Amino acid sequence: MSAFLSSTDGVAAGFLRPDSVLRRLASPAVWAEGPVWLPAEDAVVFSDVKGNRMFRWSRDGGVSVFRDPANFANGNALDRDGRLVTCEHGRRGVSRTEPDGRVHMLVDRFDGRRLNSPNDVAVKSDGSIWFTDPPYGITGDAEGFRSESQVIGCWVYRFDPETGEVDAVATDVQRPNGLAFSPDERRLYVADMSVVDFPTKGRRHLAAYDVVDGRRLANPRVVAVVEPGIPDGFTVDAAGNLYCSFEAGVMVIAPDGRRLGVIAVPERVSNCTFGGPDQDELFITATTSLYHIRLAARGVQYGHLLEGR
Repeated sequence: MSAFLSSTDGVAAGFLRPDSVLRRLASPAVWAEGPVWLPAEDAVVFSDVKGNRMFRWSRDGGVSVFRDPANFANGNALDRDGRLVTCEHGRRGVSRTEPDGRVHMLVDRFDGRRLNSPNDVAVKSDGSIWFTDPPYGITGDAEGFRSESQVIGCWVYRFDPETGEVDAVATDVQRPNGLAFSPDERRLYVADMSVVDFPTKGRRHLAAYDVVDGRRLANPRVVAVVEPGIPDGFTVDAAGNLYCSFEAGVMVIAPDGRRLGVIAVPERVSNCTFGGPDQDELFITATTSLYHIRLAARGVQYGHLLEGR
């Protein structure tokens, strides 16, 4: 299927190649989310939140079940040692998969209270784990377990796996979802999709925060309003452009907020990540499926794991 643009020509904008073609790799999910590329395996792991499973797609072996059940897993990332870090709605925390396959819960409480349902996660170069905590895993049983919230709001957190310290770093968001650092880690981008719960006063925007001393966030501002639809998960390329899910596919947004174009996808997109040996392949989760397209742009998030390969 062809990748086409709804605004600026993607080849001229520098993120599509003349031969870029969107391909569906697999369609095993109820609601596909949280793709993460595994450099050592040339494979992608992604969640099926509502199916309570996780899948693995590899270039040689196709799709297989990675984990079933999966504690209603959602967003995934790799830590600095290449270990899988996963947001779990079911256990209301962020876990890590060890090399021997054991799944270890890293953080599930803030100030002694249970988190809501961690949704998406990003790992900074210092090893700290940053994640969002909206309520979608506790508002019903479709992607978690219905329960009362124990914390005041839906916030963005920073967790230090070395010390166990967890801090609320952004409390001005209503329904934080996807998040990603700029290539130089001086900014953290956060998607706020609160318009889903608050149709008249909610937000559908990507916000940027300055990262101060590697630990705190300051100077929040809106980078882009994402419509039609809502911003969910997203990723960032080496030039700082954002690749954000929305109603019709993946919207490509420059760091200054300019819309560069759209990669059209035939299902509603939830998230995406760069991968491949040259980090020029975009893996996209959309409703039931995992999609793939090779781009002119390159990602940066797995660079340290590719050194020496």
